[in-house]
Amino acid sequence: MQYSKLNNLAGGLVFAAALATYCLTLEPTVSFWDCGEFIASADKLQVPHPPGAPTFLLLGRLASLLSFGEASRVAVLVNLLSALSSACTVLLLFWSITLLARKLVLGAATPAAEPDDSQAALILSSGAVGALAFAFSDSFWFNAVEAEVYALSSLGTALVLWLMLKWEHRADAPDADKWLVLIAYVIGLSIGVHLLNLLALPALGLIYYFRRTAAPTTRGLLLTLAGSGAAVLTILLGVIPGLPSVAGALEIFCVNALRLPYNAGVVLFGLLLAGGLAYGLRAAARQQQRLLYTSLLSLVFVLIGYSTYLIVPIRSGFNPLIDENNPEDVLSFVSYLKREQYGDRPLLYGPQFNAQPVVQTDGAPRYERRNGRYEVVEQKLVSEYAAADKMLLPRLYSQQPGHLREYQKWTNVQPEQRPSMADNLGFLVRYQLGHMYWRYFLWNFVGRDADVQQAGVLWPTETKSGLPAGLADNRARNNYFALPLLLGLAGLVFQLRRDGRNAAVVGLLFALTGVAIVLYLNQPPLEPRERDYTFVGSFYAFAIWIGLGVLGLHAALRAVLRQEQLRVATVAALGLAVPVLMATEGWDDHNRSERTLALDWAHNLLNSVAPNALLVTAGDNDTFPLWYAQQVEGIRPDVRIAVSPYLNTDWYIDQLQQRMGPSAALPMTLRHPDYTQGTNDYLPLVTNPAVAAVDARQFVQLVKQNSPLLQVQTQSGRTLLSYPTRQFYLDVDTAAVRRAGLVPAERRGQLTARMQWQAGAGGYLEKKELALLDILAQNNWQRPVYFSAYMSPSEYAGLEPYLQLEGLAYRVLPLQNPAPQAEQRGEIGYVARELLFDSLMRKFTYRNLANPRVYYDESQRRVVGAYREEFARLAQAYYHDGNLAKAKQVVDRCLRVMPDDTVPFDYNTADLVAPLAAAGEAPRAQRLMDMLTNRAQQNLAYYRSHEPALFEREIQVNAVMLSRLYQAAADTNDTARAQRIVGLLEQYVPRS
Repeated sequence: MQYSKLNNLAGGLVFAAALATYCLTLEPTVSFWDCGEFIASADKLQVPHPPGAPTFLLLGRLASLLSFGEASRVAVLVNLLSALSSACTVLLLFWSITLLARKLVLGAATPAAEPDDSQAALILSSGAVGALAFAFSDSFWFNAVEAEVYALSSLGTALVLWLMLKWEHRADAPDADKWLVLIAYVIGLSIGVHLLNLLALPALGLIYYFRRTAAPTTRGLLLTLAGSGAAVLTILLGVIPGLPSVAGALEIFCVNALRLPYNAGVVLFGLLLAGGLAYGLRAAARQQQRLLYTSLLSLVFVLIGYSTYLIVPIRSGFNPLIDENNPEDVLSFVSYLKREQYGDRPLLYGPQFNAQPVVQTDGAPRYERRNGRYEVVEQKLVSEYAAADKMLLPRLYSQQPGHLREYQKWTNVQPEQRPSMADNLGFLVRYQLGHMYWRYFLWNFVGRDADVQQAGVLWPTETKSGLPAGLADNRARNNYFALPLLLGLAGLVFQLRRDGRNAAVVGLLFALTGVAIVLYLNQPPLEPRERDYTFVGSFYAFAIWIGLGVLGLHAALRAVLRQEQLRVATVAALGLAVPVLMATEGWDDHNRSERTLALDWAHNLLNSVAPNALLVTAGDNDTFPLWYAQQVEGIRPDVRIAVSPYLNTDWYIDQLQQRMGPSAALPMTLRHPDYTQGTNDYLPLVTNPAVAAVDARQFVQLVKQNSPLLQVQTQSGRTLLSYPTRQFYLDVDTAAVRRAGLVPAERRGQLTARMQWQAGAGGYLEKKELALLDILAQNNWQRPVYFSAYMSPSEYAGLEPYLQLEGLAYRVLPLQNPAPQAEQRGEIGYVARELLFDSLMRKFTYRNLANPRVYYDESQRRVVGAYREEFARLAQAYYHDGNLAKAKQVVDRCLRVMPDDTVPFDYNTADLVAPLAAAGEAPRAQRLMDMLTNRAQQNLAYYRSHEPALFEREIQVNAVMLSRLYQAAADTNDTARAQRIVGLLEQYVPRS
């Protein structure tokens, strides 16, 4: 059989193996983090968070159409898009490796020669080993089985590299430039997925230079790198935000100066751009400037691919349910592309963490459409710093609370001292490069010791001896014995010796998609989750070397095994053992085929609230799965979700005042000019001793009137509104509350005619608190208002004394909570026994939480912990009421639906001990207490001796478990166990 057919057949088998793996381990419904937002946005072509992913959404929409109206199939179909993209990536990696391996096996002089059978087997084995090793690598496999953009982004990178290698093979053909134009189109499309694809351009530039230059020189290499770098910057800055920015400037001129209608400037810009490109192409063709013509044509195709972004303003103009930033005109679209709502980080030169601005100057204006014109509504402030407070390559820059302490874990910096360049570079090397890149790299090619945040590398010599059970038996504890790393290093050395040019290409791709991203991201010292998915491009490049390592192993065995066919078979078997090992180690922690936790969580949270409720959430995991559940599967669309961080933006408050499907608009008196960005973003506390407390209704009206009573001057001369005291109150129409039936029978004596609370805890009142004040003041208890129980207490706006726990959410009610014991324990809200019982025991679903085949990682175990917390609070409430039968019923269900062997018991389980013992199950309660105590002791002993600064959360969690176990021992009069727990606390958590 011809080699080309064998290459296609073997590639097909590798593709099938990868696709089968991803389909078998695919999540059957929505996942946590951004997946719910992307699936819901793809299903109805909505506008997700900046800068969007229109190519992904368009393909996701096509996938969702295959559901044929069956809403529950939409998620798995969009997930399948990631699986298919990943399998195609693996196929293209296989073909890229075989193209490079063929050169090494046949020699650069005869690349077109037909390999003999042994050579073909060696080349194909090389491709299969490298491609399958990447297919089963930790980070890539994770991306392949959920609806995120990173799988499709990897496909874009793989496709442009393979196309460039194909061009290199056909560069002498008359029509070879068509490959370059196709690459440009793929790059344009990839912009609509993720910008990581652009980092492949310098590597492609090297391939072009080496192919077109018989005798490469250092000067030529540097010029090529400079030119390809300029191409990256041209697209990154000149095309993506640059062209829309120019269109925006022309739009303002046409509308404001020439009095033309809206969008006239955009249309004019489009005509000028199209005309300019057409003229350039025609001139280049007439003058037979092939390079210029190809470059301009490539730019045209980049723009054609980039045109997928037009769906963002188009769809935003229809005001879909998800319409983040509302980018329906060219100016807001530019802000969306630039991710302005997230701020920026210093990159090459900027201030360090304790720098103070010396002056604030007016920056770029922000415009809004008003009365047929564009009016300036905000002049963005730009902080300027003294030169002594700035440095090159600033890494220690974040001024967020708590970040200094995190910096101090990695470098010796002090609060009042300027960090030195040694401190700065030390943080770069130890944290940003070492911890946030090389650790991830080694996870994928050496081994990973657990799934807890900050988990380290599992080296081949490490054993389970001395490990706590939670780490020793952790399914994410994958040991590859460094075999992928060793094989990749062998491939790197082999390629360097035999084909230095292509080694430079792969090495540049590896560096740009790894170390260069580290430098560009300039990550802060604390992240909400691991970020290994960001660096999959560099893992892709290393997988090429893993494949070429088979050739290096073949060469190394030449002296030992002289029979060629036997040597090829041996190295093929040894090489394939690496991806087989990776697959067997990773299967159990990457298999999501029976996991439904995110959808069940969304269902349960939405069904925790009354009809037509307003539910305030924190974002991410208590928001995006809910968006999916409501908008795709139609679960409780009557509930209006208000994302707390988004309440600090004007576009989101606008949307809350609009009807969204069956959910009515929220009652508010504040109008857009009262909260537009730059107006009332925050109100400082300026204490007035004459004002003891502020009426929330009156305060909102004073804000609306821009009252002089609230005005204060800043040092820069700006006028801000303030608030005179943290004490707020809201008078309650108690008769109306009674008529509405909002007061449970057991709480009638707690109804208050005046709610009083403290707001603005940080010395300022954010816009989101102002919006909540307005909603509460105008709602008059007509619409139920809830807070997600999965939020930080700081998000409850000081309303904790009036919160009632009814499921996974707290309801705001004008009822004073009589719970001093709960407050001492750090618990929030009154436990509505019957409502919470109905939710936990009847309405909620807990699919597969008792299924030992299903793996739940650390973030999901925290979600399960939220369930356990509600069960524990209800059991404790019945226990203190003396209703031991109900308490036992609650405890039994909790232990049955969330057993220890699927989701290990946590500190919330300790609160089940006393109710269980009081209900006549003392031996069972004691066994549970002993198991939890032993587990906490093992965990604390381990984490206290293994980088305790990195594992502060684990230490705190286990300390909380011991303190709760002590309370359980005290409640059950178990003196011996209480004394043991006190000893453990003194040993592992000494008081400072």
